[in-house]
Amino acid sequence: MKKIKSIVRDHQAARVFLPALALLALTGCGPGGFARDALVEDPGAEAFLNRIQQNCGKLSVGNQPLNWLLSSSNDDVTFVDMTSKYYLGQFSAKDYTDGINAFYPTGTNQPALDCIFKQR
Repeated sequence: MKKIKSIVRDHQAARVFLPALALLALTGCGPGGFARDALVEDPGAEAFLNRIQQNCGKLSVGNQPLNWLLSSSNDDVTFVDMTSKYYLGQFSAKDYTDGINAFYPTGTNQPALDCIFKQR
């Protein structure tokens, strides 16, 4: 009797687990999946970010130098995400400027933004 209860319990768990696993496989990390807004990994975007770091790195957005915002030791992924999306054409220059100024509201971002725009 114990064995039968164990088999029934395992079957019930499988009935819940397998459809969830199938749904995860179908919606996973591919295009259109739940990770669609993840940081972009694109060679052109990477080169754009590298140019910004090299040519504009000492300028600041908010109170942070661009070198720091682009470094791997920084936990703030907003700048990299927004800048990559600007490069890929998902943001206009105006929308990008508005977004950066809203997220980093110091009123001193324009020199860094001008330099970023020249790198594109």
